[in-house]
Amino acid sequence: MTREAIEISIPHDEAFKKLLETFYQEFIDLFFPELGDMLDYSETRFLMQELLVDIVGEEARELDLLLETRYKGLDGYILIHLEPQSYKDHEFRDRMFIYFSRLFERYRKDHKLIIPIAIFTSDEVREEQDTLEMSIPEHNILRFQFLKVELRKQNWRRFIDSDNAVAAALLAKMGYTTREAREVRREFLRMFMKLRAQLDQGRLALIMSVADLYFKPDRVQDEEILRELIDHYPEEGEAIMELMPAWKRWGYEEGIAEGMEKGQAEIIRKLLLNGFTPEAVSKAVDLPLDEIKKLM
Repeated sequence: MTREAIEISIPHDEAFKKLLETFYQEFIDLFFPELGDMLDYSETRFLMQELLVDIVGEEARELDLLLETRYKGLDGYILIHLEPQSYKDHEFRDRMFIYFSRLFERYRKDHKLIIPIAIFTSDEVREEQDTLEMSIPEHNILRFQFLKVELRKQNWRRFIDSDNAVAAALLAKMGYTTREAREVRREFLRMFMKLRAQLDQGRLALIMSVADLYFKPDRVQDEEILRELIDHYPEEGEAIMELMPAWKRWGYEEGIAEGMEKGQAEIIRKLLLNGFTPEAVSKAVDLPLDEIKKLM
């Protein structure tokens, strides 16, 4: 992995980790529903970061996401190891086995099962290997297989009717064509609006911040989508703009110096016509109050 790739992956990895920490139940229920049915989430906690020796990489590494929960079928506690992977690593299978071995060595007396799950977040579509095998003629020595999710192989249309927070946050990371990009963006916002009735502001902001890592801002397209949404859901316009980091950076500072573009002024007028106060609109779009009042 190049230094540039490492620097790029850091904010992504931190945001992805926070998403999994916050919505671990939603993640498991979304991608592994049969496993989710067997878990008692009422008795769940994240263990402290585990420091495991990576023999392959010749370095020590922390396991960031190690979940302890109760498994109904065994009437006991199990461990779930969640390992996000954002780049190609030919030794990844080896590392997953090493981590599993270390966890088994340390926790086998108190936990009846260890479930390793890899989440591949690469932009490339490829077949990620999930099995490590060793054998001699007529005898299998080892067959280790972890669970995996390859996001780019997931068809985004399967998830648009879901009220699952993870499905919304990762929709733009799933598989779709260039021609479908605008539709994906709109469907994400529709899903997000449904979630507003279920989640607090902090969790909504987390979903939006993760999704914002994957969407490539297109100013013209986003303005069109925003106008459509305000037309259909006028009461939601301010809330969408407040929680949309990419849209709040639409060159509004340039707009003050050079004059607001027609599209921006149109959006602001629609908000005002739909009952938003000038003060609320000023806060939502990061424009001075006197600039807003000029459009009344």
